Amino acid sequence: MNKVLAQYRKLIRYPGGRWLFARAVCMQAPYFGSIHPRFDELDSGLAKAHIRRRRSVQNHIGTIHAIALCNLAELVAGVGIEATLTPDRRWIPKGMTVHYLAKCRHEAHATARIDIPTEIGEGVDCIVPVEIFDRDGSKVAHADIKMWVTPKRSA
Repeated sequence: MNKVLAQYRKLIRYPGGRWLFARAVCMQAPYFGSIHPRFDELDSGLAKAHIRRRRSVQNHIGTIHAIALCNLAELVAGVGIEATLTPDRRWIPKGMTVHYLAKCRHEAHATARIDIPTEIGEGVDCIVPVEIFDRDGSKVAHADIKMWVTPKRSA
């Protein structure tokens, strides 16, 4: 088990552990702090998190801004792939395709499912699909995030 997944499993045993895990992620990648995420589930191959509608993520019509949805998608894809990879591999995002399907009026709940090929050679593109739903279950966005997965270089 890698460090990220071990840290998540350790922290969720305690009250406020999910909040603390989200804060730790945002310390590593401060930009994600702008959306105030909360992790709902993390396992090898799966990451789920949500954000609430609050003023800092709203657009001019009072719904969750499209870019906040993109940030949430990249967050679950990145943390999910980090929790899935073996310690001898690394990743970096290469691109993202997003389809906005409806207004997100309440909360955005994102799920990333990660499937990494066993053979990566010198590197492989790995598409991480992310589905985003409002709290009523309506699908508001879909993102495909292209991750470049490579072996870690020897020091």
